[in-house]
Amino acid sequence: MTQWAKQRRGGWGRPWRWIAGIIALQVLIMAGVYITASLPLYTGTEIRLETRPVDPRSLFRGNYARLSYDISRLPEADVHAAIPRPRVNEKIYVILVPGDRGLYGYGGISATRPEGGVFIRGRLERDRSDHQDQYPVRYGIEAFFAPPDQARNMEKQLRRGAVARIFVSGSGRAALKEVIAHE
Repeated sequence: MTQWAKQRRGGWGRPWRWIAGIIALQVLIMAGVYITASLPLYTGTEIRLETRPVDPRSLFRGNYARLSYDISRLPEADVHAAIPRPRVNEKIYVILVPGDRGLYGYGGISATRPEGGVFIRGRLERDRSDHQDQYPVRYGIEAFFAPPDQARNMEKQLRRGAVARIFVSGSGRAALKEVIAHE
């Protein structure tokens, strides 16, 4: 057997090594995505926002509630003051201030990460054509998933309004912990 044939039989010539490497890489990527999304729950500051359900259940996506917040639509004048030419999917930071009943509310907008205080990172969703004086924003906390038995009860309770328990990291990334229906 030639030297080349011996080298080819060992090393990277075995397909199971390639397959194991690809599987390991995929597992590492998925673990990284999960850890990044969950990090605010362990390191973030807890805030509470008033919320209103938009669509309590979906047959296609499962048992979840789409949520809307007061900070989900921002005043046009404030957006233009922070970003002269706002674009779709542009990153913004919404400053949050404590208010009544321990709930946080809108305190302003910044195009750059604020140095201190509580703030949440979002992205401008689309042009303001449907609401002339407001820009819609998404934060990644607009859907709350629940087990099937809990989803039916939640649907009835959320019609009266609710409070969302959210954790915000130092970078402004948010994670939704739970939704508490008004009593």
